[in-house]
Amino acid sequence: MAYSFPRETDSDLEFSTSELTGALGDSVTVLPLIIALAATTSVSLPHVLVGFGVFQIIWGLYYGMPLSVEPMKALVGLAIVGSLSYPELAAAGLIAGVVLLVVGKLGLVGHLERVVGEPVIRGVQFAVALLLLESAVGLSVGSPAVALAGLAVVGLFALRGYRQPSVLVVLALGAVVAVAVAGIPTPRVPEATLFPAGPPTISGAALEGTVAQLGMTIGNAAIATALLCGDLYDRDVSPDTLSKSMGATCLAAIPVGGVPMCHGSGGLAGKYAFGARTAGANVLLGVGYLALALVATGALLAAFPTALLGVLLAVVALELGRAAFAPVDDGWALALVVGVGILGLAINVGLAFVLGAVAFWVLSRADSR
Repeated sequence: MAYSFPRETDSDLEFSTSELTGALGDSVTVLPLIIALAATTSVSLPHVLVGFGVFQIIWGLYYGMPLSVEPMKALVGLAIVGSLSYPELAAAGLIAGVVLLVVGKLGLVGHLERVVGEPVIRGVQFAVALLLLESAVGLSVGSPAVALAGLAVVGLFALRGYRQPSVLVVLALGAVVAVAVAGIPTPRVPEATLFPAGPPTISGAALEGTVAQLGMTIGNAAIATALLCGDLYDRDVSPDTLSKSMGATCLAAIPVGGVPMCHGSGGLAGKYAFGARTAGANVLLGVGYLALALVATGALLAAFPTALLGVLLAVVALELGRAAFAPVDDGWALALVVGVGILGLAINVGLAFVLGAVAFWVLSRADSR
């Protein structure tokens, strides 16, 4: 069965310095996560980069604006910390893709967000942030001096007002070390094959991760991103349309070696803050990802300093945690965010999401009486 999405927007393409710097605003979250994923799982980094490159270009041109294409943070975060294997991650992404396509087609996104509750979604974000921070500490303890040097770089750039680009600076330093150790790789086109890192595996952990991810995706990647499209770019894009395009992305990318992807509101805001105003930012970033895919070898990845990888994850975790608490201004909502986050760290994110949704329903009913 073929799915089509009516094109609602048009935009001129610009390839300027501001579009290039705006493109970097989206890579701040993408690159650290996918490099950490490749370093801790069997995923093929070149295939993942191809997926991001292709869909940055596709959705930028389709929506006519610098729409973000990011990893699904709950699922990728769980894979990085070892709660999901790559085959389980692939299965979870395919299931999420089907669900997003169906709920978007039926126009159910807004209804599902009201049922789950924003504090629960924020709690899942906080739980993933805590898990990533725990993993960051584990990666850094082997070389504390290197980790402290990386943190010093981040702190220095943050003091100068460049907190977000500091991640790219640390990433570049790690890449320089990797090239010095492993040498300059010979460009190579990734092999065209289905499931290059192994076929998907459905498990209880994959289903739990999918449930938790869908909560974040519906709230942050569909509804919040749709609002930002209007606020920042004066574009009327419905959450259901975004849900359908995210579902199609997952179903198309994962079989050829990609990872679950979504339209994150943080990435869209990052692109705008760094100067992106047209789909040219997506084209530039997409071409950049495709170029990286040609040289992203296993030898380079193995030579990347583990402690700097820990620093990257720590910064991403802090950003994710900050975003989780930023809109919370109610006492019981704050308690729910913290409770879901701690429960997700202590037990698992899927159970925390379900219990949080039940608690939200009970508290909402009590509050309405």
